Amino acid sequence: MTESEATLAVPNRSPSPGGLTADPIPPVEGEHDMVIHPTPGWRAVNWKEMYDYRELLAFLVWRDVAARYKQTILGGAWAILQPLITLVIFTFLSRMMKIPMPMDLPIPVCVFAALIPWTMFSQGMPAAANSLVNQLNMVTKVYFPRLFLPFTAAAVFLVDGLLSLLVYGLLLLYYGIAPAWTAVFIPVFFLLILIASLSMGVMLAGLTLFYRDFKHIIPFLTQVMLYMTPIFYTIDPTVPPRYRWFLSLNPMFGITDAFRASILGLPVQWGCLLISSGVAIGLFLFAIHYFRRNERLFADFV
Repeated sequence: MTESEATLAVPNRSPSPGGLTADPIPPVEGEHDMVIHPTPGWRAVNWKEMYDYRELLAFLVWRDVAARYKQTILGGAWAILQPLITLVIFTFLSRMMKIPMPMDLPIPVCVFAALIPWTMFSQGMPAAANSLVNQLNMVTKVYFPRLFLPFTAAAVFLVDGLLSLLVYGLLLLYYGIAPAWTAVFIPVFFLLILIASLSMGVMLAGLTLFYRDFKHIIPFLTQVMLYMTPIFYTIDPTVPPRYRWFLSLNPMFGITDAFRASILGLPVQWGCLLISSGVAIGLFLFAIHYFRRNERLFADFV
């Protein structure tokens, strides 16, 4: 029998490049094929994995901060100009509507204090909501915790908040007003603002990827929340007590007013702050678990 006939006689053998044949590896008794499939139901957030990727998170934040003002004429001044222009408009509205300011404080001082948290939220929340759609190549090309995309998109605007605080310090100096000692809680409020931005941004990030209609809903939602947030007015005495609990369902309602109160030493509306903070934290926890549950489907909808 020739070598070619010997090869044909053993169908389980295949010739190697050198003309030799090799016996197939016999199956191990009891061995089964492994099928990998997504886990059903809700998926817990892998905080350890996110901690292991912390350097990537820091790099993404730095990348977005650098790219935000790259090739711009005014650079970081845009973080200051937007609240200043809004300050002029809201100051005019407050004077025209004769809205009383607590402790006879100047209107610009009260308005600008509320514009700092609102500007961070109104820019950070839409950026987080559109983060997946704007970075589809990263979603499909390489693996990393996808939660980093909305997290970094919202965290970038904390830098804008710090720049606005410096300008607000100059405004207080101009009016001869010293910040209250409760201003030491500003970092806590920055964290609450970030949570409020992510509570809606993370949820909308997944929904926007599945249903592109939400991309048009986000600006409308931001505009509605603007009028439900005490910026050119204060909760006390403007908002009647019977409406405060309902308006506090807006996470920025109680947080914005408490942020202003902590700087100027005004009475804190604790009920509104607790409701708004509870809503923000509750929505944030639900949003990240919803995000994780649908994360395995993101690449299919790109």
